[in-house]
Amino acid sequence: MIPPKHSQALEIESFEGPHAQGLRGPVHLRPVAGQRFSPNLLVEGNKSLVQDYPVGSRFKVQVALTDRPGGGQYLFSSWQWDVIVRAPDE
Repeated sequence: MIPPKHSQALEIESFEGPHAQGLRGPVHLRPVAGQRFSPNLLVEGNKSLVQDYPVGSRFKVQVALTDRPGGGQYLFSSWQWDVIVRAPDE
């Protein structure tokens, strides 16, 4: 599946954090600091990135900024879009 035209490449990382509203599990995804999007925005959509890789892993993915029903924003990355797994020293 090809990402929508309004998506963009972003480096993200997995991290352990408290349950946020509407999120399941202790591991989440966020943008790596120093990019267009704040690390405070969560990335949702591709569960295999938190299930199949150790916490702290980094990935280059396509994301689309999305509005949450009821307010707030998050970044969406489909499991059908390409993922590049980054080596720990990249």
